[in-house]
Amino acid sequence: MDRLARTRRSRSWIAFGVGVTVAAGLAASGAAGAAPQPTVSQVQAQINSLQAKADRLGEQYDQAGQLLAAAKGRLAQVNRKAAAYQARYDAARAKLAQVAVAAYENSGRTSIAGLLTSGDPAAALGQASLVLQLAGERNAQANQFLADARQLVSVRQEQQRVTYGVAALHAQLAARRAALGKLLASRKATLDSLTAQQQAEVAAAAVGAGGTTTAVYTGPTTTQAEKAVAFAYAQLGKPYVWGATGPGSYDCSGLVQAAWAAAGISIPRVTYDQWAALPHISSSSLQLGDLLFYNGEGHVAIYVGNGYIIDAPRTGLDVEKIPMDTGWYQSTFDGAVRP
Repeated sequence: MDRLARTRRSRSWIAFGVGVTVAAGLAASGAAGAAPQPTVSQVQAQINSLQAKADRLGEQYDQAGQLLAAAKGRLAQVNRKAAAYQARYDAARAKLAQVAVAAYENSGRTSIAGLLTSGDPAAALGQASLVLQLAGERNAQANQFLADARQLVSVRQEQQRVTYGVAALHAQLAARRAALGKLLASRKATLDSLTAQQQAEVAAAAVGAGGTTTAVYTGPTTTQAEKAVAFAYAQLGKPYVWGATGPGSYDCSGLVQAAWAAAGISIPRVTYDQWAALPHISSSSLQLGDLLFYNGEGHVAIYVGNGYIIDAPRTGLDVEKIPMDTGWYQSTFDGAVRP
């Protein structure tokens, strides 16, 4: 009995020791596996990186939108041209079909008549020699018919190419919209992982920080630059929406384009094109209406004087008047141009 009791006590101590060892091992493993909490500056760098990607994608989205609008306009032109060529071809075919019927109604050669009533201009071109042989004295009429067939075939091919192009641009636009959505979701998830105090610290150094939406323009509107600035002031408080050009919402390049359009001057739609097309100026000689670029030319704002800009910053914020020396703007400044 004593030996049995001693055996049981020994087993209990062994089990207890194993339990302590396992628990300690698990605790150590958990401590080692836990990732260190990122600092606010690290999160800020990550947010700025995401913002740079979002700016680039936003401008690429705008470019795709421009190309799509142009392609749709071209398709409408081609469709009108195709309708006109179709009408001309149908009229010429009907006239030549009458000749075919009259010439071959008793000969048993009905293939040419069938060709002329098929409505297929490519088939008619494939049998051009037969058409010309049929026409006889009406050679000019046959040549006109074949010319109309060639035009119709050509415009139908163009129709197909442009239609495919429109579909491809639609897909490109959808892909970039989806990519932007993922970036914005990643940005939100990163911010949501922080405390309220940390979020405030990050926001204070992000694009759009330190701005106001209540300023009012009281200056003159004599020059085109003054008119552009007055327009920009009038948009304060309107939401940022990427791809938007007004009047209810804007992205950054859409805002500055609309401002200068209100002054009677047309500038490119996309930041990269604006940067490439407009004269560059020194930051020490800024004037009202100049455009200031940031983040690798992926972001733009309009200078409104006295060290301030008006900007459509990013999703979730409205058009704001912001000191141009605010953290994000000062650290990502690329240069300025003058429309």
